[in-house]
Amino acid sequence: MISRRNIRVKVMQLLYMIESADSGNTFKQPVQNLEKQLDKSRELFIYLVYFLAEVARYAETNALKRASKNLPSASDLNVNIKIAGNDFIWALLENKSYQKAIEKDLPERIIDMDLVKKIYNELIETPEYKQYILEESRDKAREREIIKLIFTRLMLPNQDFITHIEEHFNNWDDDADMMDQLVLSYIQKPASVQMDQLMSADKWDFARTLLLTAIEKKEFCSTLIKPKLKNWDAERIAQLDMILMRMGICELLYFETIPTKVTINEYIDLAKEYSTPQSGQFVNGILDSIHKELSAEGKINKISFKK
Repeated sequence: MISRRNIRVKVMQLLYMIESADSGNTFKQPVQNLEKQLDKSRELFIYLVYFLAEVARYAETNALKRASKNLPSASDLNVNIKIAGNDFIWALLENKSYQKAIEKDLPERIIDMDLVKKIYNELIETPEYKQYILEESRDKAREREIIKLIFTRLMLPNQDFITHIEEHFNNWDDDADMMDQLVLSYIQKPASVQMDQLMSADKWDFARTLLLTAIEKKEFCSTLIKPKLKNWDAERIAQLDMILMRMGICELLYFETIPTKVTINEYIDLAKEYSTPQSGQFVNGILDSIHKELSAEGKINKISFKK
């Protein structure tokens, strides 16, 4: 479920932390550090999905509380709980890998039920929800849309919710964009995800190899980059740009199944998103020049799967 782009971002972040650390001993086991970072991302993903489910399920809690009043009104006795039986939510609750993840992470220990209630109360006031409960059918697309609304319009823009997440997950700032993609992807195609294991064996091999190669080949990559800088002072170039170019060179040379165009475009996009406004163009120019040079020397060998 975690994409290669997500992996590149995590490797980039770890390499940046390694090079920014005061002590060389801080990251003596980079692979284990990467594994921990990815596991934190998995825990954050599970919690976001768990919180989302609890908002939908609060319909039943709300109905029980209102019905148990001393003098319940007609509306108290007729709370619509359709969303608690949402197809997506029931499929999630019956998902064996989700059950394993819940047993492992115990997200109920940190859930803020007052915040769940607040977001639920905001949900039931939306026009989309009022229309949703009027529909007797359970169209799969409509079931997913109302869940998506909770996440995108009621959870993520809610500062109280973000503060709550930041209190329990110090990786939120680094992972926010990735979590947005992962949760929306899961809502759209839940059957394709193993909740307790977000990364396949081949993706983990890619992550580990990219990290170790970028560390091992640092000096070699510098010998390729520095001659291309011309009037640029290597010491004044953004540290993140140097890391991204190094990762790009490693992919060009040592990852034979990844097309060169894919690699260059990926690192241009990452530079635009995570570094300076000029970084995309800068990284593009340097990587393109190095790619042409290495290709002319016959040093780039890619496997083609075209028949």
